[in-house]
Amino acid sequence: MESVNKFFRKSVVVTLVLSLFALNACDNDSELSGDAAINKWIYDNMKYYYLWTDEIPTSTNQNLLPEQYFESLLSDKDRFSWIQEDYEDLLKSLQGVNKEAGFEFVLYLDGNTPGNILMQIVYIKPNSPASSTALKRGDIITAINGTTLTEGNYQTLLGQMSNNFSVTYRAINLNTETFGAATTLNLVPVEYSENPNYLSSVITIGNKKIGYYLYNFFATGPTSNSSEYNNQMDNIFAEFKAQGITDLVLDLRFNTGGAETATRNLASLIGRDVTTSDIFVKRKYNEALMNDLTNDPEYGPEFFNTRFIAKAQNVGSQLDNFIILTSSRSASASELLINGLRPFMDVFLIGDETVGKNVGSISIYQPNDPNNTWGMQPIVVQSFNANDESDYSNGFTPNILLKDNDLMLYPLGSQNELLLNRALEVIAGAPTLPARKKNTLFEREEIDNSHNYKRVKAPMLFDVKNISLRP
Repeated sequence: MESVNKFFRKSVVVTLVLSLFALNACDNDSELSGDAAINKWIYDNMKYYYLWTDEIPTSTNQNLLPEQYFESLLSDKDRFSWIQEDYEDLLKSLQGVNKEAGFEFVLYLDGNTPGNILMQIVYIKPNSPASSTALKRGDIITAINGTTLTEGNYQTLLGQMSNNFSVTYRAINLNTETFGAATTLNLVPVEYSENPNYLSSVITIGNKKIGYYLYNFFATGPTSNSSEYNNQMDNIFAEFKAQGITDLVLDLRFNTGGAETATRNLASLIGRDVTTSDIFVKRKYNEALMNDLTNDPEYGPEFFNTRFIAKAQNVGSQLDNFIILTSSRSASASELLINGLRPFMDVFLIGDETVGKNVGSISIYQPNDPNNTWGMQPIVVQSFNANDESDYSNGFTPNILLKDNDLMLYPLGSQNELLLNRALEVIAGAPTLPARKKNTLFEREEIDNSHNYKRVKAPMLFDVKNISLRP
């Protein structure tokens, strides 16, 4: 087993549910092998790092399979910890790399045929297999591999989408508010690296110049060591500043979390009059780990604070309104951004209630060990803002509650798109453009969405020194 420092290593991305991201080793217990050795590795790391370490059972059944054993240690308060058999897959997914066809979707009950499910595409990913087809935002998928989606089979059918599959879909027609005839096409999933900087534009209404930025997850680049996506984000805000935007609409409807470095970067581009002395986020671990880190001369109390960074592209001082569009998928880093900016400026929310993830996890795995390929993501930390506020475990309630569940989905960035239209109306102070209202005939009850089927459950990646093994 590799040797490790007593507490943390430098320059490793951490995942917070926040999720912290860490490389770790285990004790050299030569007398143990197989699942017993893996379960001891699970127990020892959980006992030292887990936020609710005091709730770990004193007596455990180490004869369980690793996934079952891990789950047996979890607190009833824990909604987010997980473990998976291949840590390399976990690390790829943290950077937005997944095997997929390239579209995100939401699932609704079909109001016309009881028991049937409608899958609606919410966005197509650029340069993905889906982007080379006729599929577009708003299209309805009714069958996968020739089998109609129902309440009883949809989860099984979704599992078939990691291999070559077909979809039967009906194309949306916004002009007639109808869906076309059923068409079938084949899709071939690939290992796809998604760029979170999906869309940006400047919309002029009267004397208002409104920056619109659709950002779909927090990542610095296609790898943890890359700053490509952050650099693109900086360029977007440099353009916003150059054009003199007066208001900003940040669309986080599809954003379930990601890297703290990207979150801090975005916060530093938006925060009003923030400086490098201002705290963006504070972190609290279990009592024993807090004491160890506080008393270690290499770290100390300042270790727990993440401060804003100086950004020449910051637009905060020129904003009359800052609006965030949210959904029931907006989580973790998205919520961290909301919470971290609130001490410095008004943050107006439009959309649905967010997930409510104010705690974080670390990625723990044993690299290059053929006897242990597992990776686990236990909750280890809770986040607070500069005012010591962390009261969003039930999510943030929008100022304007407006669920995005109308089947008539206009293109993202269009002034006719439901949530953006409402934000523009708030900014303009009056409906200076035709107000886009819900059509109750097309409202549906959401039952699931594609983000729930990704192994990464709303992570937040912290760029702090890496957690090592126990002393």
